[in-house]
Amino acid sequence: MRIAYDVTPLSHPRTGVGNYILGALKGMVEVAGGEHELVAFGPVSIRGRKLLDEALAGLPISRSVVTVPFGHAVRTAWSRLGRPRAERFLGAVDIVHFTDWMVPPSGSAVRATMIHDLGPLRYPERLHPRTVSMHTTTARAAKSCDVVFTNAEFTANDVAERLGIPRGRIRVAYPGVDPRYGPEGERRELGRPYVFTTATRDWRKNRAVVEEALNLDGEELTLASLGAGGLGYVTDADLPALYRGAEVFVYPSRFEGFGMPVIEAMACGVPCVVSSHPSLDEASGDAALRADPDSPEEFATAITRARAEREALVQRGLDHARRFSWLETGRMHLQGYAEAL
Repeated sequence: MRIAYDVTPLSHPRTGVGNYILGALKGMVEVAGGEHELVAFGPVSIRGRKLLDEALAGLPISRSVVTVPFGHAVRTAWSRLGRPRAERFLGAVDIVHFTDWMVPPSGSAVRATMIHDLGPLRYPERLHPRTVSMHTTTARAAKSCDVVFTNAEFTANDVAERLGIPRGRIRVAYPGVDPRYGPEGERRELGRPYVFTTATRDWRKNRAVVEEALNLDGEELTLASLGAGGLGYVTDADLPALYRGAEVFVYPSRFEGFGMPVIEAMACGVPCVVSSHPSLDEASGDAALRADPDSPEEFATAITRARAEREALVQRGLDHARRFSWLETGRMHLQGYAEAL
């Protein structure tokens, strides 16, 4: 198979979507062993091209990436105009896999996409209009795709119910855990014991409930978090040390597609306290303590319990995290493409 894979999200600082794309590509390369050709494609901005090239460095895949002055505008215009077809730039391909950043027109190739979650459709009033617009466009386009990937059974069921896509066209490809996330290695020191969270201040990620929970516990633990009001932007390379150094990792999200930081933290040997929303059931397994995302009291109690039961929770977390590999993610993608041909 010759597979064209949209890599435009890698032109921005990587979050969950970018990390998933990169992991899936690495998994496909490893599974394919040269049998299939992967072509990274998409129009990206001048500034974003450097980030994209750094992300793909060392991956043995072809590239058909166009650098343009205004990447987002070009992607939007291409999606709306519906021409020219992607094959004009790519040549003949068997698969065109696009992301929620654009919907490129194509010819007779199998069309595939990935839906990480339907949060923008569930809670449009809580998100930036541009984010809602991008995700809504992809969700509509997914209805005509030959194969739709999701990162969890929860999301697969949500896609089937809300978008009316037949379950037979949906494939679950769980995320993996990069080898750098492991219990051995550097541990971040912040001068006092800390709880770590990747949650930000927005309503969905829900950092406020962790802040309130720690206020209930007094001054023993400090909070290490990302984004504004926390540690700021932290590179992927710095994350494992932050996970390992934490007393407890807390993930209080009100809604997720899967929750990749949960399995990353478990792989680093950290006890986890996770929101009880069912969208996080698969990431948590039986290895995390759960708490109501709207209850600081439940989170405070769970954090205290996680410290007391640290040894058992760490072992369960390590066992659970081993179930997730980018190799398997890549295998599921290639299988899904082959079945759609």
